[in-house]
Formats: sequence, C-alpha cells, structure tokens
Amino acid sequence: MILEAVILHVKPGLESDFEATFKKASKIISSMDGYISHELHKCMEVKGKYLLLVRWETLESHTVGFRSSAEFQEWKKLLHHFYDPSPIVEHFEEIEI
Repeated sequence: MILEAVILHVKPGLESDFEATFKKASKIISSMDGYISHELHKCMEVKGKYLLLVRWETLESHTVGFRSSAEFQEWKKLLHHFYDPSPIVEHFEEIEI
C-alpha cells in the first residue's frame, strides 16, 4: 500500500466551493483501479490549507493509472483552479514498527 500525501493551498474565499466540489470529485478518484481510500483534512491553524491523503495499492496505480487517465483530466478541471500554489504530491510506504 502506498500513501499519497498532498498539501493543498486553496485561494482565499474559495474554501466552501472547494469543499463542495471536492465531494463531487471524490467519485472520480474512488472509481479508479488500485484506489483504496482517501481523506481530506482542513488545517485548524492556517485558513485555506488542506491535507489530502490517498491510499493506493501501488505507486503506479496513482502515477500511471490515474494520472494518465481521462478521469484525471476531469479531476484537474474540477479542482486545480482552486490551488495557489500548485500542490506538491509525495508518496510514502509504511514502515513496520
């Protein structure tokens, strides 16, 4: 399992619209092969800052399967105009402790 972590900075005043649109866009990502789950969290200290966590079966499920799909183009069309700056996406694998 791979955890995708993304810090999203939503433009001021667009937070409510972003959250409503994200709920609609969630149907897109959750329909993808290799998708496991996702969560969106709002920062309590910084207005407009969000944390998106997505669990994928493999790194390629996200980087190849989702990102090269028509569904990703729709995802971008719905959401990417809310962000400033563009988000940085990082992937993590779990360490057994």
